[in-house]
Amino acid sequence: MSKKAKENKMQDTDTKDIKIENIDIEATAEAEQSENMEEELPAEEMDETAKLTAEVDDLKAQIEKQKDDYLRLMAEFDNYRRRTLREKADLIKTGGESCMKAILPVIDDIERAMQAVENSNDIESLKTGVELIYNKFRAYLEQNGVKEMETDGVEFDADKHEAIAQIPAPTPEQKGKIIDCTQKGYTLNDVVIRFPKVVVAQ
Repeated sequence: MSKKAKENKMQDTDTKDIKIENIDIEATAEAEQSENMEEELPAEEMDETAKLTAEVDDLKAQIEKQKDDYLRLMAEFDNYRRRTLREKADLIKTGGESCMKAILPVIDDIERAMQAVENSNDIESLKTGVELIYNKFRAYLEQNGVKEMETDGVEFDADKHEAIAQIPAPTPEQKGKIIDCTQKGYTLNDVVIRFPKVVVAQ
């Protein structure tokens, strides 16, 4: 190899070494600059970060509390629903108890009247006894909101009466009115529970 070639080769090697050294120096400088930037992070940004972190933690705590409150509310509602269903079932089973108890004295009176019919020939006293039982039972029904519907001479109303027959009106004034009632109607607390069967004048 010639002397000149050797010199050129040495120059190339030196150039490469210089380039490598420059790259190492630049990389070191960039790393130091990055570290310095991290170290020199403004206090305001650090405070803002801490504030946001605290807000996130607070929101998480609120969500957990609301979730717990929701689960408790659902459990209470489920217990209330079950208790209400049980109370309704008990009411259906025993709701008529007071009604039945109040009827029992009337049944006792009817049984006594039946015994009196077998052992007595006094028709008037038997009639009086039956009327007393009837009045007692009607009074009981009225105390519980059951009332007999008035039909005699009343204007026919398809919403309240059931017409089973129509006859020519004896007088013009009676046209469209009830002439006769073949079965009485009753209301419970002003609600019709049995429609009266009536004859209407036309």
